[in-house]
Parts: sequence; C-alpha cells; structure tokens
Amino acid sequence: MNPLAELRYFFTALGYFTRVPVPRWVGYEPHYLNAAARYFPLVGALVGALGAVVYLAALRVFPVGVAVLLSMAATLLVTGAFHEDGLADCIDAFGGGYTRDDVLRIMHDSRIGAFGAIALVVALALKWQTLAALPPLRAAWLMIAAHAASRACAISYLATLDYVRAEGKAKPVAQRIGAFALMLAGVFGVPWLFWPDWRAGCVAVVVLLVLRFALGRYFVRRIGGYTGDCLGFAQQVFEIAIYLTGLAWISY
Repeated sequence: MNPLAELRYFFTALGYFTRVPVPRWVGYEPHYLNAAARYFPLVGALVGALGAVVYLAALRVFPVGVAVLLSMAATLLVTGAFHEDGLADCIDAFGGGYTRDDVLRIMHDSRIGAFGAIALVVALALKWQTLAALPPLRAAWLMIAAHAASRACAISYLATLDYVRAEGKAKPVAQRIGAFALMLAGVFGVPWLFWPDWRAGCVAVVVLLVLRFALGRYFVRRIGGYTGDCLGFAQQVFEIAIYLTGLAWISY
C-alpha cells in the first residue's frame, strides 16, 4: 500500500463528496474515484463531525430544534446536498416510471417532481425531529455514526450489483470493488455505531443489513442494478434508519 496514493484517494473522495477544496497535487484520473470508494465512509464521518460540532455549539445559544436545523444546514452546505439529490431523483423515477427506460429517463432529469419534493420534506423532517428528540451528546455522536455507516452500507452495492448506465457521473466510481476495499470501508464506517452502547449498535447493523437487502432487490427488480442516484437514495434511507433505531432504542 502506497501512503501517497492512499492520501490521494482520500482527497479524491473528499473532493467528490464535499465542496471542501483539495490540494492541486492530487490531480484527477477516472480510476482514482473507484479506488477512493474505500474512503467514502471516512468522509462521511468528517461530515457528521461537522454537523455535531455545529449542533453542540448552537445548543449554547438556541433551542434544540434550531440547533439541529443549523447542523443539518451545515452538512447540506458542505456536501452540496449530494445524496439528497439522489433521493429526490429516485423517488420521482420509481414513483413516476413504469418501465425500466421510463425510470432511468426520469432519474436523469435534473428537474424535481412532486414525489421527489415530498420525499425531501419527509426525509429532512424525520432527521430534524429524530435528532431533536435525542439527548444532546447521543445525537451528536449519532450524527457521526450515521453519516459514516450509511455511506459504508451504500457503497457495498459496488461489490454486488451492476451499474446500469453506459455513461454517467458515477460511472468512474461504479467499477466493482474488491474485498479489501470493502473491508476498509467497513472499518471506516461501521464501528462508530457501537458507542456508547454496543447492543444498540448490533441492532442498527441488523436493521441496515435488512434494508440493504430489500433495497438491493428492489433496484435489481426495477432497473437491473443501480445508478449514482440509487446510491444517494440508499445512503439517505440508511442514515434515517440509524437515527430512528437510535431513538427507538433509548425510548424502549
């Protein structure tokens, strides 16, 4: 393993998924993106950490609901709503398309429809209300865990499903990743779930595995595999599921 190459792949992941400037020496080659996939969960942890810091700082001044909204705004700003865009596109496509070609055509359309708009409102509202209902330190940690683990779970589709477009923004990422890269992604993404209660982490992992299987089956049935939007959609579903599982665990 070449440390300089790995650092380049990390910065490639950071530049792809966020608006954070990366050093010029990193450069760009299409194959960097596929190699960078192992670092997507680590980038997610950094995004979640930003949200957690903003949330805890805002709590000193504002009510908890406002603090959560400010933390969400920070993560949306730093990522450019990258995954939320995939959620809206997928809901529009799967909700409005009947054939495979219809679904892919609608998904490719940059305009947002009624299904996508409603899905965004519901998804953001679920994040807001769930995090606001959690104890502050638990909510802050869960932001990091959810952003990291949801990305690890989403990119696991790169190891098992086929990319269905001949071209596309996600095409360079969408080559099959190997067992080592998948293992590293898991190491960077999953352990965050097990603090402060390993039992809650185990429940969250089970929930993620069930959802991963169900969404994967759905993607294959509807379009024969996945697109970049499908990965964004899956990430949002997994992130919300982690928040809901965390809240259900402490409320039980």
